[in-house]
Amino acid sequence: MLSRLSGLSRPRTLALSALPVAALLVVVGAAPLPYAVAQPGLTANVLGDYRGTPVITVDGTRTREPEGELRMTTILATGPSADVDLADVLDGWFRTDRAVLPRDSVYPAGRSDKEIERHNTDEMVKSQNVAVEAALAQLGREPGSVDVTLHLADVGGPSAGLLFALGVVDLLDGDGSGGDLTGGRSVAGTGTIGADGEVGAVGGVSLKTQAASRDGATVFLVPAAECADARSELPKGLRLIPVTTLKGAVSSLKALERGGKVPAC
Repeated sequence: MLSRLSGLSRPRTLALSALPVAALLVVVGAAPLPYAVAQPGLTANVLGDYRGTPVITVDGTRTREPEGELRMTTILATGPSADVDLADVLDGWFRTDRAVLPRDSVYPAGRSDKEIERHNTDEMVKSQNVAVEAALAQLGREPGSVDVTLHLADVGGPSAGLLFALGVVDLLDGDGSGGDLTGGRSVAGTGTIGADGEVGAVGGVSLKTQAASRDGATVFLVPAAECADARSELPKGLRLIPVTTLKGAVSSLKALERGGKVPAC
């Protein structure tokens, strides 16, 4: 994870949930501009450890030993108080490994840095709780039948929800027949999750596919509404699978392993 970005201080790692920028109006001048500059961030295998701590721990029932990986993805963005000038905007606009986003689409407007950090942390915690609820519903288990804890420090935002839910499903059930849900692959992705299993759109998808490919993923689960965004800078060798629900994501991964028909963007 970078400590500085384009000479701009205080970058933030985000599992971003925001609308992608559709257009950019550049105002000539040296004054700070209301934009954030983002680049591919870290990825983390939710089936493994992150900084020495298991991302998912389950008590009260036996779990499987996973063979593959489920990698949640992030972007690394300049901080909410960072000064972004015209040179930074132009540099980010013309590079495929950078994106220029309206600051208000990345950070809530009118809040201090500490308030924003607390907001992003709260969003991550909510996402984790909903992910567990959705995963147990997918498996036909009542809430409270097992104790599931999710831990991923230094990352904020709700868009790791889909991968958290898939991780719980894989650890508790795999593909339903004792096999690995990933088929031994490195599968990455992004998407918010609802308690009903609905997958929501996120921002920065084209940056997240780059992070996924960099870290060895060969399959990327993308909210269906953002297929075009994901295709725009798709790394070679990375297969996109559109998803709208947790159930659909599980079905697609099972079909991929068994050589069945898999949705495509």
